[in-house]
Amino acid sequence: MSEEKSSDVPEGLQDLGERATPQADMSLLSITDGENERSIPFVKFIDDVEAFSNTFNPPANAELLIGAYSELHQKFKTFETSLERKKSNYKVKIPDLEKSLSLVKTLQKKKEDGEKTIARYNLADNVYGKAEVDCSAGTVNLWLGANVMLEYTYEEAIEFLSQNEETARKEFAMVTEDLAFVRDQIVTAEVSMTRIFNWDVRKRRAQGKQ
Repeated sequence: MSEEKSSDVPEGLQDLGERATPQADMSLLSITDGENERSIPFVKFIDDVEAFSNTFNPPANAELLIGAYSELHQKFKTFETSLERKKSNYKVKIPDLEKSLSLVKTLQKKKEDGEKTIARYNLADNVYGKAEVDCSAGTVNLWLGANVMLEYTYEEAIEFLSQNEETARKEFAMVTEDLAFVRDQIVTAEVSMTRIFNWDVRKRRAQGKQ
């Protein structure tokens, strides 16, 4: 059964310091403030836009600052879309694993009781047939994806499916946590861009009065 890896940080968010903007000495690293335990960066919140602008040489203007935050914002939005897709996949994958595990356990119980069972199988859209399943063989075929199907004993299948379900649940929790974190960073970037814009408006008005 194929497994998805935990939420990988996109290259654009991993190597923030490698791509510098053409003006001043700013890179995306300048507008992040460390990273979490899974190497996803924190977006830097600008408390004093004027002071932050003057940390660059020459001082960064609003266009440059908003451009940098806009680029970072877009990277996080792309990452958010990727995480949402993974979360949706796990919402389908986990119930499928639960159903498969429950079915194999039922077959194992039938075998232990020396019973047979009746199964319905799909022939075509909305068309099903019935078949009597002999559980005495104690084996089941599991679809692993990529046109691969393997035969397992009931015990092996239960162990395999249980491990996959446990892994999927852990990764689902991780993706959910990362998605919440990424959305927080998106909000921080949006608030920062608004603060920079307002700072620039006030600055232009003050210059116009002089």
